Amino acid sequence: VYARFNDIKNALKGLGKVYTNHELVNKILKCLLKTWEPKVTAIEEAKDLSTLPLDDLLGSLMTHELRMNDQAKNEPKKKTVALKGSKDEESDKDKDEMALLTKRIRRITLDKK
Repeated sequence: VYARFNDIKNALKGLGKVYTNHELVNKILKCLLKTWEPKVTAIEEAKDLSTLPLDDLLGSLMTHELRMNDQAKNEPKKKTVALKGSKDEESDKDKDEMALLTKRIRRITLDKK
């Protein structure tokens, strides 16, 4: 990801658009996924973004990513249980829902009259 970001940054520099370190840090923090929000908030509160070097930011993010991957590997896999339903149960459920819907429609119709 950093290589792609660096390529874009260098291409823009070639076109005459130069970003400050502060702008680059903000752009990286804003483009991260929602799952990174706690880390972004921690960085914003703990560090001065106007003086934070881009390499320090990327190192911090890479460290966090490695830690998240390790935690995901070490978490025990959750077992899920699926119950098989019969067609009779499904039709009973459908009948109950239809009866409830019919009652609601009757009430609405009677209220409007």
